[in-house]
Amino acid sequence: MVATIGAYREPVRPSLTVEIWSDVICPWCYIGKRRWEAAAAALRDEVDLKVVFRPYQLDPTASPGKSVPVVEAYAKKFGGEERAAQIIDHVTTVAAGEGLEFRMDLALRANTLLAHRLLWLAEATGNQYALKERLMRAYFCEGLDIGDIATLANCAQDVGMAPDAVRDFLNSEDGSAEVQTLLQIAAEAEITAVPTFVFDGRWMVPGAQDPETFVNVVRRLLAKNLETTNV
Repeated sequence: MVATIGAYREPVRPSLTVEIWSDVICPWCYIGKRRWEAAAAALRDEVDLKVVFRPYQLDPTASPGKSVPVVEAYAKKFGGEERAAQIIDHVTTVAAGEGLEFRMDLALRANTLLAHRLLWLAEATGNQYALKERLMRAYFCEGLDIGDIATLANCAQDVGMAPDAVRDFLNSEDGSAEVQTLLQIAAEAEITAVPTFVFDGRWMVPGAQDPETFVNVVRRLLAKNLETTNV
């Protein structure tokens, strides 16, 4: 596609929206985010990508305002401390390969609904991508309680949001209905594991795929869109 300016025809890159359904306490979501970023870097001269993070809760039954060491939570979920240690060692090793230094010995498992409401707010203010990264780093690398309003406000401040406004927002019910609607959309779309990447509202790719897979999916979708345009 080209745009004409006088006698000069300037190429115009196509655009594509990518919705990433994920939870901030999901290790594969952080790993998948890094792999997606590598793919996006490889595609930057071919397409304008708009990335939006959508909510998913790995454990919606977790008690609000109460956090527990992730080792304890994994032992309860996966059948004991030995199995929990194996899983933690595995994801920590995989994460290191993506340049992430997980400190799962410090991580605190918490209800993530407040974090998702904050990410919903950040989408409107243009801070969402940076906030997603900040919250994941807080959880996986710094041992911060991302179910705590003060912690969330501090993380939001780090990416340019007003902490007082964030605290007021999280102490209200604002955004709650909207996030619940998005969670319901995920359920109706049969998104049962994260991360799940939805390209252009049509193609769904589950899992923390290799960058090459993401690149191939985007290029195939762009080719399909071009075929449709030329019909």
